[in-house]
Amino acid sequence: MMRYVLLLFLLIFACKQNTSQEDVKLETETVANVQNANQDINLKDIDLKVYNFNELEPLLNKTEDKIYVVNFWATWCAPCVKELPYFEALNENYKNKNVEVLLVSLDFPKQYDTKLKPFIAKHKLKSEIVVLNDVDANTWIPKVDKEWTGAIPATIIYNKNKRVFFEKSFTLEELELEVDKFIN
Repeated sequence: MMRYVLLLFLLIFACKQNTSQEDVKLETETVANVQNANQDINLKDIDLKVYNFNELEPLLNKTEDKIYVVNFWATWCAPCVKELPYFEALNENYKNKNVEVLLVSLDFPKQYDTKLKPFIAKHKLKSEIVVLNDVDANTWIPKVDKEWTGAIPATIIYNKNKRVFFEKSFTLEELELEVDKFIN
């Protein structure tokens, strides 16, 4: 029963921003073209770390001398899919600036092998990806940020001294601007 409540909650509040036909088409094509993905990535080689919130929480509160960018997303969320290349670019371009990107998938457990892993392979995602599988969203969402409604995409940028939370989609320029505030 709790799974159905969580599913209903996510479907109602997820993907807070309006999505265009083009965004939906992009996500649909991603799934439809999985067979055309490069064969150099074997889906069985994609090892997804699946956490409940208690296991994930330490990753949201690290205290090393780094800047952490944590994005909550799902393959079924068109705005999430649209902004993923920006997080990948940030991960690549800011490695030398001590920035670490973590992508937290909220995909449904039954779709890890059929949708999430093929998506990762097709898009050749290189950022660290973990899966949050915890049906008690009413407990963990406010622990991520007390202002979070549960809609995705959502992003935390933090270091040991500062933390900001965003319930919105990013462009690459917006994302870099926010991360640069931590660097400067």
